[in-house]
Amino acid sequence: MKISTKGRYALRMMLDLAIHQSEGFVSLKDIASRQDISKKYLEQIVPLLKQSGFMRTNRGYQGGYMLSRPASAFTVGDILRLTEGNLAPVACLETEPNECLRRSECITLPIWTGLYKAITDYLDSITLQDIIDRYKSDNGGDYYI
Repeated sequence: MKISTKGRYALRMMLDLAIHQSEGFVSLKDIASRQDISKKYLEQIVPLLKQSGFMRTNRGYQGGYMLSRPASAFTVGDILRLTEGNLAPVACLETEPNECLRRSECITLPIWTGLYKAITDYLDSITLQDIIDRYKSDNGGDYYI
């Protein structure tokens, strides 16, 4: 499994919104500038995050974007599943129940199942707030993403 640019940028955008949540709605231009990501690329990610209820938008003079819930309510797993689809390391684990014709005799299935569990358990255990808190702690309170 390899995380795409879309997934990495969505995570950075969500972290930027979390860090600046106290400022109210944040412009896409400001996020793009701080994150050194093309505004046009972020414009492609916004609809996905908005339609999924991850962010709110406001048009007009003080328009922009903000998280729809506290940073502690979003996990890295939530964001990556939204942008990447399923995080399964092999195709047979992408559906529940596993519909692979070889599942009952597959000697490697326990390996892939264990890897999938490790990936999801890890990514679902980290919230945006955890990332911010860890970064602040490691860098004396200052942070740049």
